[in-house]
Amino acid sequence: MPFCVTLRTDIPHLFTPAGSLSSLVSSHGNSIYIGPVNSIWERANRQLRDLAVYEPGKPIEETARELNADSSEIIKHASNENPLGPSPLAVVAMRTAIETAQLYPDGGAYYLREKIAERLQVGRENIILGNGSNEIIELIGHGFLNPGDEVIAPEYSFIAYKLVGQLFNARIIETPTIDFAADLGAVLQAITRNTKIIFLANPNNPTGSLIGQEKIDKFLARVPQEIVVVIDEAYYEFLNELPDMLRHVRAGKNVTVLRTFSKIHGLASLRVGYGIASSEMIEVLQKTRQPFNVNGLGQVAALAALGDHEHLAKSKATVDHGRAYLEEQFRAMKLKFNPSAGNFVFVNVGDGPAVFKKLLSMKIIVRPLRAYNLPEWLRITIGTTGQNEKCIAALKKIL
Repeated sequence: MPFCVTLRTDIPHLFTPAGSLSSLVSSHGNSIYIGPVNSIWERANRQLRDLAVYEPGKPIEETARELNADSSEIIKHASNENPLGPSPLAVVAMRTAIETAQLYPDGGAYYLREKIAERLQVGRENIILGNGSNEIIELIGHGFLNPGDEVIAPEYSFIAYKLVGQLFNARIIETPTIDFAADLGAVLQAITRNTKIIFLANPNNPTGSLIGQEKIDKFLARVPQEIVVVIDEAYYEFLNELPDMLRHVRAGKNVTVLRTFSKIHGLASLRVGYGIASSEMIEVLQKTRQPFNVNGLGQVAALAALGDHEHLAKSKATVDHGRAYLEEQFRAMKLKFNPSAGNFVFVNVGDGPAVFKKLLSMKIIVRPLRAYNLPEWLRITIGTTGQNEKCIAALKKIL
């Protein structure tokens, strides 16, 4: 006989402090009667109730609507995007690829993974692609986290690490920093038998701090091999010298390195990131990945961008010049800032939310950092020379 479930409105609230599911469910023959649920939240995973939603930088279009302005008038210094736009070679590649948009993309992204592997001198089996590197952070959570496990990240780290840990009902251990840089000794002291993952951003977002080669090598030598160490290198192309984390991948360490095409390559809207790890780790993550997670346009654009050396050089030069200008101006304005290794500057303006709102009224979007418990600070993305000058002029009027 068929099995049916019938909702009864005469039975009170499904979950009550005094009752249990068995006491609120009755049966008759092959039917089961379940009391009504007042809110879907009562059936959702409990850890989601207190999970904060990631708040990205305010969009240009939204700001233009609020100010009744044209979107071309808005300057965005909020999301660490490339002010020069996407790689021109990527644009050409996308125009060609759009003609076959009716086809599903290559689910394994063979050519892009092959090119990345060749560039990094690792095997294709050491590369996984994600819908942005954020997706790979989540894939690692799927692969390793259970309720009650522990995730360690220094305070003021990229907030996605904390959110993904909470998503899987893991315990988040935030370790102290020294002058906004990770205290690796404190991270080591925080390790327990329940530690599953350690996240380190290098350079760190939003503070711009960089951990040097010697410090991170000594740190990794002391981390137990069973712990997954994730090194997020979203901004590595902006450095003249970056600590070599791939040596640890090649040596078989339990290290996963994350990189992205969203920053210097200017492809943020396409959402293409990648992870580099041991072949065994990549096998685990591939099991958690959805098919076709990186779209076809993103794959061809990223492949073309890898070879666009002119765009890379211009983008880095723009950031180098702009960073020097902003830091010089902040110094002259007697504003405290943290020397940055990324394409942004972390600066203390006294009242971050208030300055954010005033700049917004002047058609300039920056990033307030209250979600990071840094209400006095702003993160300002480096723009073109003209954009940087307008931002400084507006700050001088406000401050």
